[in-house]
Amino acid sequence: MLLFALSVVFYLSFAYDLVRTNTTKLLLFYTILVVLGYFLIKSCGFHLKLLIISAFVFRLLFLFAIPNLSQDFYRFIWDGRLILEGINPYLFTPQTIINSNEISISGAQQLYEGMGELSASHFSNYPPLHQLCFTLASLIGGKSIWLTVIGLRLFIILADLGILYYGIKILDHLKLPRTRIFWYLLNPFIIIELTGNLHFEAVMIFFMVWSFYLLFNNKWKLAAIVLGLSISVKLLPLILFPLFIGWFYYRNTSSKWQALRSLILFYTIVLATLIVTFLPFLSNELIGNYSQTMALWFNDFEFNASVYYVLREIGYTLSGYNQIALIGTVLSMLSFLSIIIVSLVRKNNNEASLLTSMLFVLTIYLVLSTTVHPWYLSTLVILAAFQHYKYPFLWSALIILSYTAYANQDYAEELWVVAIEYLLIYAFIIYELFIKSKTKIIAKSISL
Repeated sequence: MLLFALSVVFYLSFAYDLVRTNTTKLLLFYTILVVLGYFLIKSCGFHLKLLIISAFVFRLLFLFAIPNLSQDFYRFIWDGRLILEGINPYLFTPQTIINSNEISISGAQQLYEGMGELSASHFSNYPPLHQLCFTLASLIGGKSIWLTVIGLRLFIILADLGILYYGIKILDHLKLPRTRIFWYLLNPFIIIELTGNLHFEAVMIFFMVWSFYLLFNNKWKLAAIVLGLSISVKLLPLILFPLFIGWFYYRNTSSKWQALRSLILFYTIVLATLIVTFLPFLSNELIGNYSQTMALWFNDFEFNASVYYVLREIGYTLSGYNQIALIGTVLSMLSFLSIIIVSLVRKNNNEASLLTSMLFVLTIYLVLSTTVHPWYLSTLVILAAFQHYKYPFLWSALIILSYTAYANQDYAEELWVVAIEYLLIYAFIIYELFIKSKTKIIAKSISL
């Protein structure tokens, strides 16, 4: 109860009395919450109800707070209000609308200034189901930004309830302790970044975990539909596509032709579901505008990267300017090639193998990305809850260091801080993948 009470105090302060430029307070409070969360799980593992209550009380503490670490919610509300006006959010940038004075949106100037110049100058990149949440929240909130924020947050909290439900079912299926789901639900990173800062990875993860549960129970057609809904919230699960080859091919030992047919049908259902969600927004400009925006993540944007920053410095030395367009393209190709290799090398014909491959693939993707915002790690955290690798939890604790960039007037990153983050992460990954596993094999052989 003491751990719970202290957590409430620090979460309240984090939600209502913190600005992201106050780095000292940000890092101190976050560190305290990480320690409190760790000991809360360790000391109350026998009391499942207390952990559930704690997880959702901590989320509800943020219910009336305006996000203080991210301004993305202004764009969410902008898109939602556009749709309520009958306007396709994929066809116009906020900058174009503001300059034209032809389209009237409630609170347009406040939203435009709140989202920032970078977001305002680009087309929306949020998939349709994501947009539906924006629209419903805007309908609930009316002209009030505060009420709309509450509506957005309720979707995320409800998604976490679903993650709890299906996460426990998957853990039961894998014969793992139910308390492992709380390494996700009671993780301060998840609570602050998703519930607090309104990042909809929680909704994406809900559909993804639900689809895994269905897949593991041989309901793969329904799993395909739900996975398509997950992609319609965030496109990230598309990265996992090649991994399902082994699941269908190696599990069906009687007929490889039947396995191929099932695999093709699975992919078809997923993509058909995704396409259906895009139909209300279909237009001649949609594909071009959406592709243009998505390309920015590989060829223009850079934040909290690791391998890319090293290659960027080499590029500066050789050419004298930032080679992000070339380096970003090469890294994305390497990422795709790595995913294919993992899909072919690992059979993925059982639940544990498939989940581990997903963890590896997403890790490779983040390692080779030019942009790694904190909330990108949330999928790693939920996957780690279903297996024995712990490096995603360490990464979720260290990712807060990326916010030190906001203490600078021009939001410039301190590269030595980025280096500390990734050196610690890579050291622990090497330990878990090679040293720890090798030590276990040696110990097992000695005991035999």
